[in-house]
Amino acid sequence: MSQQSIYEKAVALIDAANSEDPNKETADGKEWPKELLYSHRMADMLQRFAPDADDAMKLAIRSQHIQRWKSPRDAYPMDRIGYLQWRKDLYKFHAQTAADLLEQAGYGDDVIERVKQAVAKKQIKQNPDTQLLEDVTDLVFIEHYMLEFAGKHPEYSEEKWIDIVQKTWKKMSDAAHDFALSGSITLPEPLIPLIQKSIATA
Repeated sequence: MSQQSIYEKAVALIDAANSEDPNKETADGKEWPKELLYSHRMADMLQRFAPDADDAMKLAIRSQHIQRWKSPRDAYPMDRIGYLQWRKDLYKFHAQTAADLLEQAGYGDDVIERVKQAVAKKQIKQNPDTQLLEDVTDLVFIEHYMLEFAGKHPEYSEEKWIDIVQKTWKKMSDAAHDFALSGSITLPEPLIPLIQKSIATA
C-alpha cells in the first residue's frame, strides 16, 4: 500500500471515529457530529497556518479531540484537582486512540510515536510538533469557540477573561501570534477590545 493510501485510510478511520459523536452542532446550515466538525476545523486551520505540515502532523491535528465524549468531565470531581486529572487522562486517551487507528491504517512506530507525543501535549515549547498542535488548537479556539465559551460564562469578570486570554496567548508561538493578528483568522467581534487589552497587558 502506498503512503498516500495509508494516509487516506488513517483520515477515514479518524473521521469515522469522530462521526460516532452523539453530540451535534450546526455550522453553515449543516448538522455535524461535534468532534467531527472540530477535527475538520483543526485540519482547515492547519492548512491555513502551516500548509507545508507533513502527514504525521495532519493526523495529529485531526486527532486532537478524537472521541472526546467518551471521557466526560463530569466523570471526575468538579474541582481543580478533578479537572487536572481529567485533562491528564484525556490526553492519554486521545493519544492512544489515535495510535490504535494509525496502526490499523498501516503506519509504523515512527509516525505513531510522533502523533502520540503531539496529541498527548508532550514537551510543549520544546517539541515543534506539540507546539504546532497547540498553535492550531488555540487559533481554532479563538476563531470558532471563544465567543461561545464567553456566552456560557457570563459571570466571569473582565479580570478573569484577561487571565484566560493571556494564558492562551502564552501557549502560542510568535508565528501563531503574528497569524492571529494579521487578519488571517476571524476574531470574535464582541471580544476584540478585550483580546487587544489582554495582549497589550500580557
